Amino acid sequence: MPCEAAPEPDYGRMISIMTDTIRAALTAAALVAAIQPGGASAQPSSPGTGSYLVPPDGIVEILDAPPTPGVLVGPGRDVAVFIESRSMPPIGWLARPMHRLAGYRIDPRNSGPWSAPAIVAMTVRPLDAAGIEQGDANPGNGNGDSGNTVEDGGFRILAPAGTTLGWPAFSPDGSHLSYAVLRDTGIELWVADIAARQPRPLTSASLNATWGNPCEWLADSSGVLCRFRQSARGSPPDPPRAPGGPNVQANDGGQSPVRTYQDLLSNAHDEALFTYHFTSQIATVELATGSRTGIGAPGLYASVDGAPDSRHLLVERVQPPFSRLFPASRFTRAVEVWSREAVVATLAGLPLADQVPIGGVPTGPRGHRWHAAAPATVVWAEAQDEGNPNVDVPSRDIVYTLDGPFDGEPRELVRTEHRFSTIAWTADGTALVTETDRPTRWTRTSIVYPAGGDARRLFDRSAEDVYHDPGRPLRRPGGGTAGRVVLQEGAFIYLVGNGASPDGDRPFVDRLDLTTLDTERLFHTEPATYETVVAVLSDDGGTLLTRRESPTDPPNYYVRHTAAGTMQALTSYTDPAPILRGIEKRLIAYERADGIGLSATLYLPPGYREGDRPPMLMWAYPREYVNPAAASQVRGSPHRFTTLRGASHLLLLTEGYAILDGPGMPIVGEGHTANDTYIEQLVASAQAAIDAVVELGVADRDRIGIGGHSYGAFMTANLLAHSDLFRAGIARSGAYNRTLTPFGFQNERRTFWEARDIYAAMSPFFHAEKVNEPILLTHGEIDNNSGTFPIQSERFYHALKGHGATVRYVTLPYESHGYRARESVLHVVAEMLNWCNEHLAPVSSAAAR
Repeated sequence: MPCEAAPEPDYGRMISIMTDTIRAALTAAALVAAIQPGGASAQPSSPGTGSYLVPPDGIVEILDAPPTPGVLVGPGRDVAVFIESRSMPPIGWLARPMHRLAGYRIDPRNSGPWSAPAIVAMTVRPLDAAGIEQGDANPGNGNGDSGNTVEDGGFRILAPAGTTLGWPAFSPDGSHLSYAVLRDTGIELWVADIAARQPRPLTSASLNATWGNPCEWLADSSGVLCRFRQSARGSPPDPPRAPGGPNVQANDGGQSPVRTYQDLLSNAHDEALFTYHFTSQIATVELATGSRTGIGAPGLYASVDGAPDSRHLLVERVQPPFSRLFPASRFTRAVEVWSREAVVATLAGLPLADQVPIGGVPTGPRGHRWHAAAPATVVWAEAQDEGNPNVDVPSRDIVYTLDGPFDGEPRELVRTEHRFSTIAWTADGTALVTETDRPTRWTRTSIVYPAGGDARRLFDRSAEDVYHDPGRPLRRPGGGTAGRVVLQEGAFIYLVGNGASPDGDRPFVDRLDLTTLDTERLFHTEPATYETVVAVLSDDGGTLLTRRESPTDPPNYYVRHTAAGTMQALTSYTDPAPILRGIEKRLIAYERADGIGLSATLYLPPGYREGDRPPMLMWAYPREYVNPAAASQVRGSPHRFTTLRGASHLLLLTEGYAILDGPGMPIVGEGHTANDTYIEQLVASAQAAIDAVVELGVADRDRIGIGGHSYGAFMTANLLAHSDLFRAGIARSGAYNRTLTPFGFQNERRTFWEARDIYAAMSPFFHAEKVNEPILLTHGEIDNNSGTFPIQSERFYHALKGHGATVRYVTLPYESHGYRARESVLHVVAEMLNWCNEHLAPVSSAAAR
């Protein structure tokens, strides 16, 4: 593994993708010509032209700045890895070959996910006091300008030219860091010796990551458990020269409500490709020698999980026949426990999950996993209501455990009144079991002690009530099964939470006594800042690793000593967008006509003067609530640093626009009734937001636009169809015709046939003739999000055009639900800026600067 600055990968090679889409190959020269540097404003293009737009230089500089690195803490809490990712890949990276099979998107050349990890560098640094005090607080800026060594005793790992890194993980003993190197033609695993500061390859480029992360550490740190390509699999199957017959699907009369899944198998050739690419060989690899030992025969192993005893495996094996209506996550499968030599036990044979009720779960055992604090014990849940939330039963689920050697009867761990959700284990085997009730938005966490006895109630609350959220258990840092255990010191565990309040979020960490259930607050974010706890570094909870920011200070990592009230900087990342320093951010509160309290974050552009009323863009996303009081609670914080990534609407601040970000759009109603008044509540919320900013004197009622992404795009289209509150709209990757999602959408659990009028009333496609304000539609051409396939925007555009609306429709090659490529992101921002310049701003505003 090289330890010097790596050159930028060569992305000149542009390849056509998608076996089911014919698209001309893009050349590097064409790309360069299409994205010449922009001037003071985005340049318009005519409908049908294929060139990418570029927004003003200041916006480009913001988006090209490296994002703040993430951090991974070692099991000993004495070392951390700062993980740097590139800001945006070039369009050529998205133009790699791709197969869309059974709900997965894969790169057939390297047997990896098409949406591959994009880590470019990692810096390993000690967290001990001596290392912290040595003064080199910056682990690198993501630009590849650091060498192998770091002054404080750490070291830096850079991706080789033309590759990215992925899935970093510490060995359970903390001595090594593993990570994948993703090359064009294969994926290999590397390990870095932390003490020696030396990386080395552990496998060849033969891993199979089509199912996801291909490797995990064995619990004893002696090596890794991986899935590999078949050694002699030959070439992939060729498509038939001519079809052998029609493709036939049939149903035997059973009800099978199908959500709008995408990327499914569609014919026999797809099934052959799925089998070829997803078949893998399980093997262990010794850390010391790299020696590989195969386990079992090659198969379709959707999940392979090593037990804490390092001897047993929990395997989920997909079996034919395959479905053409459901993704592989619902295919027929066998759940088995293996030793290194043989199948020890078959725990379940699960049929195709094609008759799961809407909002329900499959019948039979589900969610098999290892008990994280026992040598070899399997845990799973079984529905007691046929998986149907509409069936009234005293207990929806029973959670079972089965100890090795797996030949006895399972033991009932706990019964849950509501649907079993998650289970977390402390080091001494105490279980924290969480259950949820979706219709009422209720959540409950109970404690089940190792000695047995009745479960003890820990939390019992509305999931919508963010003001009283007690937080979530903090898990032990590190890799392998050790990283799945809740961090425990004696009788204490730690809870971290957002700390929502009427003044905004103030994250915290509490220490909880599992015996008395008393809590002690160890840290609470100071006013006017935003600081989250990444890890507890000391046994007494007095030393914390935090990520701290404020409206004027970019995010950085600190070691905080709570008793002394002091902190030491680990990093010194600088402001990537100084152009935004002059913005003003306010948390505003206001009230809807029906008395529901609402809030939003108001951004005013640099150079704003009191009394100015710049053009404004509102950007929102509706959410459903059962409880009106919870709908009124403030979410988010005005004290965070303004970090802009991707095609953010906040980038328009640089061109003089005001932004109202996240104005509350609650849709309130009990059970399944919230959407019965969706339009009325939506319009009332929008009206309240407009009234609030106009009364504050920061906006002109006649120069306000509305925008949103996904369900926010759906909201935007509805507001333009059912009100005249806004001058224009921007709708990105939305769904506009709910008859195309007939078995439910978002939190709507009624089918089209149960609520025809509601589906029609909520579908802006049905009301296209009422849209009399300009609307900009954008959509990724390979959007695979459930419900927002591209035909939604295509047909809505045709409806609007047919009724004479002012509409612009932009589709983005190789993009899915979110937009990733640099060219795409810059183009979308330019489109938004041009649209607002044309329809919100006077001639003397942003476009003239």
